[in-house]
Amino acid sequence: MKHGIVLAAPTIAGQVRVARRAEQAGFDSAWTIEFFNQNGHVRLAAVAAATESITVGNAIAYAFMRTPLLTASAAMDIDELSGGRMVLGLGSGTRSMNERWYSSEWQTPAPARMKEVVALVRAAFAASGGGGLKFEGKFYKANVPLYARPGMVRDSIPVYVAGVARPMVRAAAAVADGLVGHPVYTRKYIIDSVLPILEGSDCELAPYVICSVSDDVEQARNEARMQIAFYFTTRLYHTILDAHGWRDRGEVIAAAFKRMDFSAMTAEVSDEMIDAIAITGRPDEVRDQLRQWDGLSEQVLLYPPTVGVAHERVSENLDAMVDTFAA
Repeated sequence: MKHGIVLAAPTIAGQVRVARRAEQAGFDSAWTIEFFNQNGHVRLAAVAAATESITVGNAIAYAFMRTPLLTASAAMDIDELSGGRMVLGLGSGTRSMNERWYSSEWQTPAPARMKEVVALVRAAFAASGGGGLKFEGKFYKANVPLYARPGMVRDSIPVYVAGVARPMVRAAAAVADGLVGHPVYTRKYIIDSVLPILEGSDCELAPYVICSVSDDVEQARNEARMQIAFYFTTRLYHTILDAHGWRDRGEVIAAAFKRMDFSAMTAEVSDEMIDAIAITGRPDEVRDQLRQWDGLSEQVLLYPPTVGVAHERVSENLDAMVDTFAA
């Protein structure tokens, strides 16, 4: 199993430092995230320029808040900086994120729109040698007669798509090289709802796995508990809970979040939920726990909890993850 690390350190300098350590430790890949206060492409460019051999990717960058041509040019720039080590990971974000954070119009159906984004991005890659670019779709149109992109390192760049519910997973299976699995994917959800859709496609699964490494096992589990609670404040992700009959827990968490009752949110995340989603504890324990993903994916993206966790502890956990899973 290949190990990737999600660079959730709060600063660019911190992400670069961890990426270099992961590269030296034999990790296969390092991935940046995107949020309202972090630009995933800029951060990935910094990581690409500071490393030499490790695969670098977005897990994920927002697909709908940028035009596909801006996304394609960012990917080609980072691929050039890295010497051909870039993986472009795209996610739709929720409707609320699109509208409230970025003043971006939400158009449905999102899976069909995502498929068009990927098609136009790939068309830009294909047109990099010159001859112009023309694309006509339902959501996007592009007409650039003089389109070219000198210096492109590869003919194409791998594109991954993030998905939770089955329609977006099907979209990924249809058009993407990989599916970025959500941090609250459970192994049962992967087996029952994800792998059957990917079967027969060229789309590989790259699931996030929430990881908290500490000799203080209770601390590690509570960090994972807070991260899981944060994600289930979004009802869109309750599809995963349905696989276990945990929908009621999700509703309690979402209601508690509306009241800003963080204690009630985290209290609703059971030990069973943690064990189904995350790996927590001492180094030998998390190594053993990760073996439960054997056969489900060829690579996992190890992800440190950040919600309610001090920045210093996030960095400490990232270092512990690198040390624990060094080749």
